[in-house]
Amino acid sequence: MTIDKGVSSPGAVGAASSPGAARAAGAGSSPGAARTAGAGSSPGAARAAGASGSSSPIEFRLEPASGVPTYLQLVHQVEHALRLGYLKPGDQLPRVRDVVGSLAINPNTVLKAYKELEMKGLASGRPGQGTFVQATLSQVALPELTALRRSLSAWLTAADGTGLDEDGVVALFTSTLRDFYERRGGSSARGGGVRGGTEGAA
Repeated sequence: MTIDKGVSSPGAVGAASSPGAARAAGAGSSPGAARTAGAGSSPGAARAAGASGSSSPIEFRLEPASGVPTYLQLVHQVEHALRLGYLKPGDQLPRVRDVVGSLAINPNTVLKAYKELEMKGLASGRPGQGTFVQATLSQVALPELTALRRSLSAWLTAADGTGLDEDGVVALFTSTLRDFYERRGGSSARGGGVRGGTEGAA
């Protein structure tokens, strides 16, 4: 599912082999998968689990060079998939032994990630069954997300045409995104009044 690298990089929708699955970077046009834009190996990306026979819609991926702790990479991937609507309440997260086998990490790391998700109210464990999604972070319906993905894909094509590489695209998108929310936040502050005599400047 992956939504800078892993924490605040822009998220985009990509194709997967089945609805509700998430995967890493790769062009596609069908809805039902999540990825992180511009970073195929980003810790914010997960891939479809269909090929492995896993009972979960997603498989985790890691980026050791990202600087993000491994357990947080897993947490972020689940959160990204939830925000994009590709994990829903009742879906099972990858079993601990499957994650350990595919990523060669300590089982305590996976358990720590799942515990974090439980503390956030996003997942819950079922004895003898595994860990399941309990809540969603989705804010936009899938058709709207699909339309946004098409628009973003067109923008990425134009950016690629100018000669921007992946890092350049991420830098431009991140800068523009930050400016957008700063302007919007400043506008809201002006509309709602100034607190302490310092807020409201865009």
